[in-house]
Amino acid sequence: MTRFLSRAIALTIVLSIGGCMGPPSSTSPVATGGASGATASGLRPSSPAVVAIVKPISGESVTGTSVHVALTLTGAQIVPATTTNISPDKGHVHLYVDNVLVSMNYGLEQDLPVHPGTYVLKAEFVAADHAPFNPRVWSPEVFFTVK
Repeated sequence: MTRFLSRAIALTIVLSIGGCMGPPSSTSPVATGGASGATASGLRPSSPAVVAIVKPISGESVTGTSVHVALTLTGAQIVPATTTNISPDKGHVHLYVDNVLVSMNYGLEQDLPVHPGTYVLKAEFVAADHAPFNPRVWSPEVFFTVK
């Protein structure tokens, strides 16, 4: 039941911020102009960024009602404002728990609420318009357990 409640909360968060997500496929073209952030060719730009999760460590067991997430980002920088004037080396981080978007972060550290169970955490570096780069910039997945 607790696991169901966690997923229901995560789904509520996703539905409330769903309009910020980009196209479902990283290779699909988007229309030019407007808020799409598309390049002149109509495709999303690539990024030199590399994002990784350094905390929690994969396989780690944690206790408590939150987990501290720490990331590294190389080849790019986090920007605080959302804009359609996108650059390959500027953007935001989206955090996913069990493949559900749970946070749109403007930094590299954050505490996430958790309940007992096993989780899969991954991060994506996205453009300043919150849509993904092409190809998408994902961290390796981290598995952790909350006792």
